[in-house]
Amino acid sequence: MQNYVIILLLIEKNWLIYGGAGVEGIREWYEVWQNYRYHNEVNFLIFIPLFFLLRSWLIKKLNASFNTKLENNDLAPFIQSLINWGTFYAIITYAVIYFKDTFWLGETWFTIGNTPVTTLTFIIPVIIISLSVKFSNFISRFLLHRVYSRYEMDQGMQYTFSRLLHYIIIIVSVLVALPVIGFDLSVLTVFAGVAGIGIGFGMQNIASNFISGLILLFERPIKVGDRIKIGEIHCDVQHINIRSTVVRTRNNEHIIIPNSQFIENQIINWSYGDPIVRQQILIGVAYGSNVRLLEKLLLQAAREHRDVLDDPPPRVDFLDFGESALNFRLLYWIGDPVLRTRIKSALNYRINELLQEHGLEIPFPQRDLHLRSVDTALLKNMQWEMELSNEQTPRKQTILEDKPEVAEKPA
Repeated sequence: MQNYVIILLLIEKNWLIYGGAGVEGIREWYEVWQNYRYHNEVNFLIFIPLFFLLRSWLIKKLNASFNTKLENNDLAPFIQSLINWGTFYAIITYAVIYFKDTFWLGETWFTIGNTPVTTLTFIIPVIIISLSVKFSNFISRFLLHRVYSRYEMDQGMQYTFSRLLHYIIIIVSVLVALPVIGFDLSVLTVFAGVAGIGIGFGMQNIASNFISGLILLFERPIKVGDRIKIGEIHCDVQHINIRSTVVRTRNNEHIIIPNSQFIENQIINWSYGDPIVRQQILIGVAYGSNVRLLEKLLLQAAREHRDVLDDPPPRVDFLDFGESALNFRLLYWIGDPVLRTRIKSALNYRINELLQEHGLEIPFPQRDLHLRSVDTALLKNMQWEMELSNEQTPRKQTILEDKPEVAEKPA
């Protein structure tokens, strides 16, 4: 506290002495101030409020401009967020530049080759890479959607383009950060050789998933929003990362699958290319039913549903004569494979209603049991064996039967 009081008195004294001395007085005052022990710390504490005052003024002018000149403009949040983060990184950068020669930032810990390693060696790459990540997020959140809407890009293409742009920005930021701290990029060739040996010994899976992720992003056999089938699991693609892909099942369960699984295994993609798919409903009616009426009712149920396509039109096939029923198949086409279970359920409800209204029966499996006549001699022989078996079975003594008397002992 005493140091700050001395600083204020020193500022006041120099201002009174050199206030009328013009440029020369200001220069002498600056030299006196530079010789003060804690002038760096005080300058930093003075400039931080100035940064925040500038930020508040810019946001105020921004709000006034957008409120008076532009309506329904979505750039205002983007610019405001840009000002906030710009102020933060400006303060960090100012602090690093201002204190770079101090012992706690500029002191050398050790040396790698000809490159001294200091605290700044770790701080500068973190600032550059974090700034690039934030910049990539800004672009994806506020600017790219304008490009997507203008060119009418689908969801999968939007995600692919955004991820590729993000990775490119990160790689460029790393390549920029390394020379800034004095790192020779030619060393990367040695690192690539070491990485190749590591991949050959124990990193095959990581490398395979990484390359598979690039294939998924460029070739796009699957994309975000696709409905796919992996084994017996029906799921929707949520995220495609550089190493793994996140899918969501019908039960809202999220499964993380390595990217190599999509390249090496057979995957059914319901949304690949043309999303139109054909569905079927199997149904059987009792013998003697009016099959033409059944055909009419099945087509009516399909045409009434708004999600069933008119082109190609639905149709009914008479499959075969079954053991208990006449078997038919309703075929229909839908434009969104994600809705196929919901559409099929609605059609089943409607078909059941129409069949009940017109008296058409869906039969149960029928089995006829015929009893053959049995020879009289065989029946008598079986009856005799049963009676003989009952006579040979010993009777159990009951409480109603007489019990043998036991002589009492003399007293």
